[in-house]
Amino acid sequence: MKGIFITFEGIEGCGKTTQAHLLAGYLEEQGYKVLKTREPGGTEISEAVREILLSNDFVKMHPHTEVLLYLASRAQHISDKIKPALEKGMIVISDRFSDSTFVYQCYVRGIDYQIVEEMNSFTTEGISPDITFVLDLEPEEGLRRAVSRNQKHSRKEDRMEKESLEFHQKVREGYLKMAERYPDRIHVISSNRDKTEVQEEIKGIVGRILSQRGFPG
Repeated sequence: MKGIFITFEGIEGCGKTTQAHLLAGYLEEQGYKVLKTREPGGTEISEAVREILLSNDFVKMHPHTEVLLYLASRAQHISDKIKPALEKGMIVISDRFSDSTFVYQCYVRGIDYQIVEEMNSFTTEGISPDITFVLDLEPEEGLRRAVSRNQKHSRKEDRMEKESLEFHQKVREGYLKMAERYPDRIHVISSNRDKTEVQEEIKGIVGRILSQRGFPG
């Protein structure tokens, strides 16, 4: 692939959506061609699957159903958006990707990692992120931010946001374990500070890696 694939991960309310948006804008200003997208979602079919996954109408969803729906959404996302953009040499920035699946469905839900890893490899056609940012935050603060955001936009908590504090604590632990597993790819960034400070750290890391790879603007 000629492009660069950057993903943002973290617990609910950690600020990853804001940081992904800020980075996309910055890189576009620098002359890079950027595709900003999200998971689950990113395409018409994938967004329809997202509605099912996050709906409070399906709180009894079986973990196996859940992981298969996430992977189905990702397969369409890869085919329609991510792969074509990377082949064109673009920088793709995704708000969540496969690390979310390994954390939420494997580490927290308890589904076998190797099984999901094999299915995800099939789903993604072997495409994986070049750079991943895990925005680290205490779950209590993340949930507080999520509630505030939802109130601001007159939006109800989704199925994932309604999970217990213990669930979200396990999610945080899962991301930190993933960072230990892939230290060259995953950068843990403290998001318990001003968003501008967070963005400056992210921009510094991205700029250094793009320079090292001689990636053209």
